[in-house]
Amino acid sequence: MGHPIRLRASWGWLVSEMAAIRPTLIHKNPFISSSSFSVGRSPLSMKEEIDETHQELEVPSNRIHELEVSRNPSGLAQELSGMEMRNVAKVKDEDNLFDEMKKRFLSFKKHKYLEHLEHFQALAELQAPKFMVISCADSRVCPSNILGFQPGEAFAIRNVANIVPPWENGPTETNAALEFAVNTLEVENILVIGHSSCAGIQSIMSMEDDVTASSFVHKWMANAKVAKLRTKAAAAHLSFDQQCKYCEKESIKLSLKNLTTYPSIEERLKRELISVHGGYYDFLTCTFEKWTLDYKNASRVDDDDDHHGCLMKNQSVWC
Repeated sequence: MGHPIRLRASWGWLVSEMAAIRPTLIHKNPFISSSSFSVGRSPLSMKEEIDETHQELEVPSNRIHELEVSRNPSGLAQELSGMEMRNVAKVKDEDNLFDEMKKRFLSFKKHKYLEHLEHFQALAELQAPKFMVISCADSRVCPSNILGFQPGEAFAIRNVANIVPPWENGPTETNAALEFAVNTLEVENILVIGHSSCAGIQSIMSMEDDVTASSFVHKWMANAKVAKLRTKAAAAHLSFDQQCKYCEKESIKLSLKNLTTYPSIEERLKRELISVHGGYYDFLTCTFEKWTLDYKNASRVDDDDDHHGCLMKNQSVWC
């Protein structure tokens, strides 16, 4: 609550102004009489008295808004009308989005689910995908869309910048998905898919090296710091956009190497029960690069080598 108001002659001018705004405020106040009005004072003296007593009067913000509205009721009506129109438009847009989603679902049911009913019923009983796919959360690079994975073919997880952190960094959602895919589903292939114009890679390339990560995104992207350092060492002469593209691919290679730090994956790699692959999708040119980790020979390569301990084989470009 504000401080109590001291009734003084100097309040006359202020009250008269309030009366001009909303006369009912005075008529309804039995403690203010017409004798309280100051007459013949100069604007300067009145201002000084108002300033002097300003701290003694505390007007709630909602009362100030009420006074403003009383002076311009048509403005309030226009504001409310505009808000209602925006709300109606927002609801309509959401309805349109879900109407479109409903059409897609019913089309899927009619042309895929019902036409392959036995296949989908079998999926309900058994999940045995051949692929574990790790891709970016970016809405433009859905792996099922660009690679045509059908239900039951790929166990997938998506995160910012398609990163696989090393095993020693501790548990994450990506680690949990990998463990389930490898140990329970016994997938035969792990495919890490990166892409062009990756905002996650752009963020880490823009970060100062000596700045402590302050956001969830920056802390997550710190897993790709080695890829950034390699990029700065090898592509310092390139433009920022070209460096980002270089780092996008280096980050994929780093993730493939990090996969070998997981004991269950490394064991299966030694026994040739699983293969680890990298992929890079450029949606500006609609090309896809694919390569496979050469695990047998990678163990003979030092980290200081140009390959950074991660040899590749079976490289190809789909265009």
